[in-house]
Amino acid sequence: MEDYIVSARKYRPSSFKSVVGQKSLTITLKNAILSGKTAHAYLFCGPRGVGKTSCARIFAKTINCLNLSADGEPCNACESCCSFNEQRSYNIHELDAASNNSVDDIRSLTEQVRIPPQLGKYKVYIIDEVHMLSQTAFNAFLKTLEEPPHYAIFVLATTEKQKILPTILSRCQIYDFARITIDDIVEHLQYVATCENITTESEALNIIAQKADGSMRDALSIFDQAVTFTGGNISYKAVIDNLNVLDYEYYFRLTDAILLGNVRSCLLMLNEILEKGFDGQNVITGLASHFRDLLVCKDEATLVLFEVGASLRERYKITAKQCSDKTLFSAIALANQCDLDYRQSRNKRLLLELTLIQLCQLADSPKATGEKKN
Repeated sequence: MEDYIVSARKYRPSSFKSVVGQKSLTITLKNAILSGKTAHAYLFCGPRGVGKTSCARIFAKTINCLNLSADGEPCNACESCCSFNEQRSYNIHELDAASNNSVDDIRSLTEQVRIPPQLGKYKVYIIDEVHMLSQTAFNAFLKTLEEPPHYAIFVLATTEKQKILPTILSRCQIYDFARITIDDIVEHLQYVATCENITTESEALNIIAQKADGSMRDALSIFDQAVTFTGGNISYKAVIDNLNVLDYEYYFRLTDAILLGNVRSCLLMLNEILEKGFDGQNVITGLASHFRDLLVCKDEATLVLFEVGASLRERYKITAKQCSDKTLFSAIALANQCDLDYRQSRNKRLLLELTLIQLCQLADSPKATGEKKN
């Protein structure tokens, strides 16, 4: 039986063009390599799972490629590239600062820096989670980072740039990696699904992308979980069941009841949701996001901010027309305040019910929704 490889490793980018959602950064790095203007120290910072370490490895492979392409991509055929791909290259050294953060670990690294590369032009030292280094380790690293040998390049990666010493920051070129957009995540998941012969629904992939919160690694991990749960047929219903996500249908039904000022219907729906095992705070934060999505759907100019699947777009537009801006502003504020008060509340269910009652009261005036109540 063939060994199983998780998607996050199997589809890890191996060239700059395969990096998802960081186009401006990869273009800058490629141009630096093509023009021969590489710095001796880089700091890659950004949220988890957005490609910091992957870009560092691709950078190390590319600057040592013996047959670099015209567009700055590695050839993946020369001896240097093959050794990188087969993880036997002596020109790349990785240190996990989370578990190797002492002065002795840094001194061991600086001793290695003295040895020039045997194949290729550069030796690249990648220090992951560099903010975990101790104060004394940072100080021991300063001199080497400022004046390394001409063949040594340091790439530091961190999720918490604010914890890095200013003296380290001043010695590095800083690259800020952005969270990957939902559209980019969905597109890449669709590519992986095609490669793996997995059938998917666009709404299901959109839910996975939202749950990943801008992290491609998280998205691929959730995708693998969904594949296992569904047996290779990823549907919207299966994904919300597996990830314990509340169906959009409940939010639309709650909105309809709120617009009619129907308190009893809202309370019954809340009871139905809670009996299904959903956490009350997730319900109210989801409702706040739902009102926010209705707000951005009221104007074509703000539709670019709409992050829910395209198949629901028309339904959001129809519901949004029934709501005035003032109603949505007040609804978002009420839901957000409930979210803030939830943890301190001793009677959490009553807090949720009171918020729904207040939301229903927004519809007391015919001007609130632009329609008369039944």
